[in-house]
Amino acid sequence: MPLSRFPLILGAAGLAIATMLPLQPGPVLAQGADPVAERQAGLKRMGAHGRAIKEALDNTGDLSDVASRAREMESFFRTLPALFPPGSDKGDTKALPVVWSERAGFETGAARTAGFAGRLATAAAAGDASASDSAFRELAGSCGACHRTYRAR
Repeated sequence: MPLSRFPLILGAAGLAIATMLPLQPGPVLAQGADPVAERQAGLKRMGAHGRAIKEALDNTGDLSDVASRAREMESFFRTLPALFPPGSDKGDTKALPVVWSERAGFETGAARTAGFAGRLATAAAAGDASASDSAFRELAGSCGACHRTYRAR
């Protein structure tokens, strides 16, 4: 390829990538949607999943439902930061200002939590009760760490 065409090809590749970025999955708030209500509903659902998973691991040993719940948790936590847009610190929210002032740490914590949920889903899908229990403890610890840092009591 002639060197004179390199910037043109590089620019076209960059444009192609940039146009695909909006197609990446993530929560899309409908116009006029309340991000506080959206995240509260999602986090309540995650809490219900966590309680159901704990019940299954502690009492029944039935992993059939654990994998799907953990996958939903993984997906939710990967997109959680988008539910905390600038200006959504007002109203009926327990989110602390540190969510926005130390955004990188918040995003890292959400990604870490998603990773633990993914490990739990993989272990449960494989039928590995011991690995599922270990992954759930990591997931629960990550949830607790986030609450201690980013949520008012």
